[in-house]
Amino acid sequence: MHAPVTPIDIDLLIEARWIIPVEPAGQVLEHHAVAIRNGRILDLLPSDQARQRYRPQMLRTLGEHVLIPGLVNLHAHAAMNLLRGYADDLPLMRWLTERIWPAEQKHVSHDFVRDGTLLACAEMLRGGVTTFSDMYFFPDAAAEAALEAGIRAALGVVVLEFPSAWASDADQYLSKGLAVRDRFKHEPLLHFTLAPHAPYTVSDGTFERIRTLAEQLSLPIHMHVHETRDEIERSLSEHGVRPLERLHRLGLVGPELIAVHAIHLDDADIALLARQGASVAHCPTSNMKLASGASPMSALLAAGVNTGLGSDGVASNNRLDLFQEMRHAGLMAKLTSGDAAALPADRLLHMATLGGARALGIEHETGSIRPGKSADLCAISLDEAETRPCYSPLSHLVYAAGREHVTDVWVAGTARVAQGNLLHLHNNDLKARARLWQNQVAL
Repeated sequence: MHAPVTPIDIDLLIEARWIIPVEPAGQVLEHHAVAIRNGRILDLLPSDQARQRYRPQMLRTLGEHVLIPGLVNLHAHAAMNLLRGYADDLPLMRWLTERIWPAEQKHVSHDFVRDGTLLACAEMLRGGVTTFSDMYFFPDAAAEAALEAGIRAALGVVVLEFPSAWASDADQYLSKGLAVRDRFKHEPLLHFTLAPHAPYTVSDGTFERIRTLAEQLSLPIHMHVHETRDEIERSLSEHGVRPLERLHRLGLVGPELIAVHAIHLDDADIALLARQGASVAHCPTSNMKLASGASPMSALLAAGVNTGLGSDGVASNNRLDLFQEMRHAGLMAKLTSGDAAALPADRLLHMATLGGARALGIEHETGSIRPGKSADLCAISLDEAETRPCYSPLSHLVYAAGREHVTDVWVAGTARVAQGNLLHLHNNDLKARARLWQNQVAL
C-alpha cells in the first residue's frame, strides 16, 4: 500500500465553474481550480484533484463564475479621471487645444495626478483591470497612487517639446521621468515605458535619444501614432513621409513600439508594423467618440501584428471599462470589414489580456493563467438573469457580461475586490477628493 500523500500548504485556492486561461487560445476549463502561493500561480487543475493535493490557508469557491486573467488596459491617462465629462462632443484637435490643454495647464500638479490616478485605479480594479499602461505628467504621483491601490502599472516617461507643470523641455521630461523610474524600479508591481506623446509633438533629435534609451534600458516605447488624418498630412508636409515611415527611419519601429490608436494605416504601414514586430493599442470607444476613425483590426491581425486594448483617458471615453472595449472592438471590426466572423470572442479576450501584456514586455508575469505567473485574476458572475442561459462563457464575457458582473479581483495573489466590494481604498475618501477637484476645475 502507498502511504497517503501529505497535502501541500498554499495561501489560496480558487475554484470556479469555468476557467479561461487564455493560453492555449479558446480553451474553457470546467470545475477547475487555481492554486496560489507567495502571490504566484502554482497550479491549474481539476477542483477535485486540487482539494486532495493542496491545503489552502484560504479557499474561495466561485459557483456560476468564470475566472480569467486580470485585464490589461494598454493605454490610459489615469489622472484625467478628474476631467471626466469636462469636454465632450468635440473633434480631437479642438478637444485638445480649446479645452483639455488649457485645463491641464491650469490645474495639473502632483496632487491632481495622485488623486486622479487613485480614482482611476478604483474604477479599473472594480472592472477587473489588474494592469494599466499610463501616459501622463508627474509619473511619481501616479506611482504612489498605483502602489496605494495595489494595482500593476506600466508608467510612461512622458516626452514633449513644450513646457508643462511637470517639465520645461524634452531634456527635463526625460531626466525627471528616468529619475522616477530609478526611484521605483524595485517595486514588483511597477513597470516603465518611454512615452513620447506623438510624432507631431516630438522632434527627430529627441526621438533619436529615446531610441538609444529604449535600447539601453530595454523599455517599451508607448506613443500615439496615426490617430488622425491631419497628423498624416502634417507629417507629409513637414517631413515628406507618413509618421510611421519617419519613425522607422529614426529606428523607433520595432518590438518595443506600442503604436496607440493606429487608425489611419495603409497597406505599407500595416506591413511595416508586422515586419518589425511592433504592437498596437486599440482604443475603439475613444476613437468613435472623437470621430477619429476605425483602426483596421482585421487587417492588422491577419498580418500578425500583436494587439491589445486600451480605454484612453476618461475625458475622451468616458469609462475605464475593458469589457466595453472588447465589445466595441468586436462590433467595430465586424461592421468595418463586412465580416461577422471578424474578431471573435476568444481573440478579443486575448487582446484584453495577453496581447496587452506582450506589448508591455511583461507576458512572463501576467496576461494568462499559467503556473509561474503572478496571480493577477478576475472573477465574473454569470449567474444573473441577464447572463442566463449561458451556452458559452467565452461569448458571454464579450457580448453579454460587463464590469458590473465582476465580483473578485486579485493582484499578485492579494484580493483587491471581494464579492463586489473594493478593498484597501475607501469610496467616501475618493468621492471627497473628486468633489474638491470638481469645484476647482469648474471655476
